Amino acid sequence: MAALPLPKPQSRNAHLLLGATAAALALTLPRRSNWRLPLAALGAAEVGWALLRAPSPAVPERAREAAPELVRSAMVEGILMRWEEHGERSGSLPVVMVHGLPTHPRAWRYVIPQVVRDGVCCLAWEQVGFGWSLAEGLGRDLSIPAQAAYLRAWLRHLGIDRALFVAHDYGGGVVQHLAAARPDLFMGLVLTDCVAYDNWPVTAVRTARALSGVIERLPPAMVKPLFLAALANLGHDDAARGAESAALHWQPYARPIGPIAFAHQLRHFSARDTLAVAPALPHLDLPVRIVWGEKDPLGLWSAERLAADLRAPLQVIPGGRHFTLEDHPDIIADAVHAILSEVKSGSKRVAG
Repeated sequence: MAALPLPKPQSRNAHLLLGATAAALALTLPRRSNWRLPLAALGAAEVGWALLRAPSPAVPERAREAAPELVRSAMVEGILMRWEEHGERSGSLPVVMVHGLPTHPRAWRYVIPQVVRDGVCCLAWEQVGFGWSLAEGLGRDLSIPAQAAYLRAWLRHLGIDRALFVAHDYGGGVVQHLAAARPDLFMGLVLTDCVAYDNWPVTAVRTARALSGVIERLPPAMVKPLFLAALANLGHDDAARGAESAALHWQPYARPIGPIAFAHQLRHFSARDTLAVAPALPHLDLPVRIVWGEKDPLGLWSAERLAADLRAPLQVIPGGRHFTLEDHPDIIADAVHAILSEVKSGSKRVAG
């Protein structure tokens, strides 16, 4: 049998749009509607087809090694917080990694091996109410300012006075807020494809947020198409890595608590939080690097504005989409090493 032809990017986008629309319609129908299950099935099939049938470009060999999952947890001011820790913390420069929506610390699995070494440790913090900490978020504020406060409490718990922060997506908004409030905590900063100004939420996330009241009442299987559509809308330029990522990051939400927790997250997403902190960004004085996918739906304009406000070099990844930390971990790691070199040498920051 002849192999099916791989779809063109435009065709994949059409399947994603059809899948997300079918899933959204299924969510709005009464529970006993005869159309609900077929529409949900169509949504899952269309999104899954688009994700799995896309061509996969080559991945650099040095980007293929994944860090082991070395999980730590502790009660911090009444919240059970979770993180991955790689390398010896004592006497090392800490690199603190902050993930976004709807991921968790495993999102950094390909970056960590290229950063951790003697004298440098990596700590990938799990935001409260995300990943395997979904239950800790219920009933709590999950907004950007609240997450920045939780992050600050976790740093105090670990005795970390200064660190190099690396952040993606929603985590980038959290770190911007923390930097504006406590710049003394920062040795440097790497931002990659993150929320900023009013570049978010993207269309798929806005749609899911509008349906949050319905989502929280559904079983995980009916939420999955919307979840996958939101991931695919942001996108990977490495399709195989994208399929792996979707399976990995869906796992926490596949539990019975998943839909309720997902809806709770969505209700806290507001560009007001990033717009509020924007005036403080030009006043920060620390080494910064911006790395951005050329085709990220968050918009290259926001990367350019961040680079201008923070007086930082901007590296645009040709053809790159949103999940650069998974598709192009070597480029993120290179940005981290550039700042580590500045920190160790005591040299002045590099302007863009």
